[in-house]
Formats: sequence, C-alpha cells, structure tokens
Amino acid sequence: MTEIKEKSYGSDSLDNLIERLQSTSDPKRRYEYILWLAKSLPLLNEDLHLETTKVKGCISEVYVLGILLNGKIQWKGYSDALITKGLLAFLIKGLNDLTPFEVLSIDEKFIEMTGLSKSLTPSRANGFLNIFLKMRSQAKNLSLPSSNNE
Repeated sequence: MTEIKEKSYGSDSLDNLIERLQSTSDPKRRYEYILWLAKSLPLLNEDLHLETTKVKGCISEVYVLGILLNGKIQWKGYSDALITKGLLAFLIKGLNDLTPFEVLSIDEKFIEMTGLSKSLTPSRANGFLNIFLKMRSQAKNLSLPSSNNE
C-alpha cells in the first residue's frame, strides 16, 4: 500500500501554487514562475493606494485590499517592483475566494514550503511575509461584526 502524502495549507489554490514551486529545485525556474504570476495580478485602482492598504516593511511600494463579497474575500493589489508584484500575485491567487476565517487559519509556515526563501533576498522574503500578514490582518477586520458588512 502506497502512502499518499497530502499536506494542505488552507486552500486548494495555495496548495497548487506551492506544489508548482516545489516541482523544481531550480531557483531560476521558481523566479520565472513568480514573474509569470505577476502578469495576472488583479490591479488595485490608484485611488485605493492608501495608508490602510499599504504593506509596511516592504522596500517597494505594495498595496493590497480584500473586499468581502458573499462571505468570501476578493483581493486586489499593486506593487511597483516586478518580483514583489509576483509574490503579491501568488498570495492573491492562493487566498482569493476564501472566507475571512479560512485566511486566518492559514499558517505562515507555508512560505517556507514554497522554497522561495532560499532564492529571495532577506528583504524580499520579509516583504513576502509582510504582505501575507497584511492580508491576514484585513481578513481579521472583515471577520468582525460590523454595520459596514451588511
């Protein structure tokens, strides 16, 4: 009997993205995939580049916004740096269409499983984590009872 190792990081999309990155040990191929993802980033309108949507702790300009629609979060973002834009696209693709609770239940350790931290500079790896933490913070705010979410 063969044992099937299946580890879920919180969403099928996120699992698929991580699996894709784990399928190669070549850092150049991982970068190419991240850059390819950057092209698919759902853009955040410039009028939403606000302090409340800005990701702190990133060298580049990064903004992310989650909007609750029918109980699921739809994400949009912006980054002025191509690699960071790809990392943002990775997170948006992985966390899109999840409930706030599902986003909150994702352990940040999934970042290690991508294998990207080995090929990213420390500041980019830190930025990747900061983007995720900003998204989790927004998910927490969206999960709170509020008259705005009616």
